[in-house]
Amino acid sequence: MRVDEVRHPERESWGKPLADVRVLSVEQMQALPYATQLMAHLGAEIVKVEHPTRGDSGRAAQPTLTDADGRQVGATFTRNNLSKKSLTLDLKQPEGQALFKRLVSHFDVVAQNFKSGALDRLGLGYADLADLDPRLIYVSISGFGNLTESPYAAWPAYAPIAEAMGGIYEPNRREGSPPPVVVAGALGDNASALFAVIGTLAALRHRERTGLGQHVDVSMYDAMIAMADMVPQLWSMGASPKLAAAGATAIVAAFAARDGYFVVSVFREHQFERLAKIVGHPEWCQDERFATREGWARQIESVLRPAIEDWAREKTKLEAARALAEQGVAAGPSNRAEDIRADPHVEAHDMLIEVPRVDSDQPMLVAGNPIKLSRMAEGPVASFPGLGQHTGEVLRDLLSLGDEELAGLRERGVI
Repeated sequence: MRVDEVRHPERESWGKPLADVRVLSVEQMQALPYATQLMAHLGAEIVKVEHPTRGDSGRAAQPTLTDADGRQVGATFTRNNLSKKSLTLDLKQPEGQALFKRLVSHFDVVAQNFKSGALDRLGLGYADLADLDPRLIYVSISGFGNLTESPYAAWPAYAPIAEAMGGIYEPNRREGSPPPVVVAGALGDNASALFAVIGTLAALRHRERTGLGQHVDVSMYDAMIAMADMVPQLWSMGASPKLAAAGATAIVAAFAARDGYFVVSVFREHQFERLAKIVGHPEWCQDERFATREGWARQIESVLRPAIEDWAREKTKLEAARALAEQGVAAGPSNRAEDIRADPHVEAHDMLIEVPRVDSDQPMLVAGNPIKLSRMAEGPVASFPGLGQHTGEVLRDLLSLGDEELAGLRERGVI
């Protein structure tokens, strides 16, 4: 799917569901930018507030590309800011704070993902802004939350910190080795983003009934406890902490094929029977070593892996996965980026968006909208904005500022 393309226009019967929602977002890096990008996919108008010279800190991420203004822009920014407007305001200046407060009444939602209390100290917290508009929905994402006290409130947090504290890493740690810290996918950010979107939608629905806004608050630490829910639950039931790791009472492992690896998940006895028959070892079903789920897991390296990999030796990882899946055994190829790009499912589901570049003939690929609605077309999606690209437009349209006022604000570094 290309930028500005519309796919499945027959679904566009009533327009996008959030087309009447306007969001003013003081955001950086990934957690909140991903949340507001999802809302933009659903039709919301997103005005992103950035510092006049530095912009969103995600602009400084690596690797970079060159934008239409000749600036180097980081990958974190380019993948999380499609279909948004960029408004530059220095919120540390009183004039910037005053302009922000004037804008509030024009928006349904104000959102921010700075450290707990940071915007309160600028006079831009929920209590300050709710006095201006009681219908306002105020959304915050931070490491440790704003609405409830935390001993970690002053700590900075990126996704791996929340993931570690939420219990995701320890179950997969090998004895005597450090826990594996994985940054690909930024679960701590994107899961927090999903909870923020859910909370925003709930608050909008509540406002429809009551006429009142409220503060929607998401702690990344809380979000990770929710995502790794089995870790404390299984511990409370007296199970070994390692039970929460993949494969302690199941077959959850990657096996080699001709061109890479495929992953198999077997959790129930009838699935094990099917696996045994497919790979040519029906005798496993009568073997005492495989009489329990724990037994399956213990035999993965010594028995199952050699047999399964011998069966898959001449198959591609996709062929192996298909042969298992078609017989009811959950399996899938362990995809690299090029595999995802070529996957017909990804193409049919519009899950990669081609964003043109000024510094290359090859487009950048950004994840599409995973939320599919039967009455909503895919797209159009606009490219990420230049720093301050829409400042004049927003302040003229919403606050009726003239050219002379805008020039003065630029001269003083407010915008």
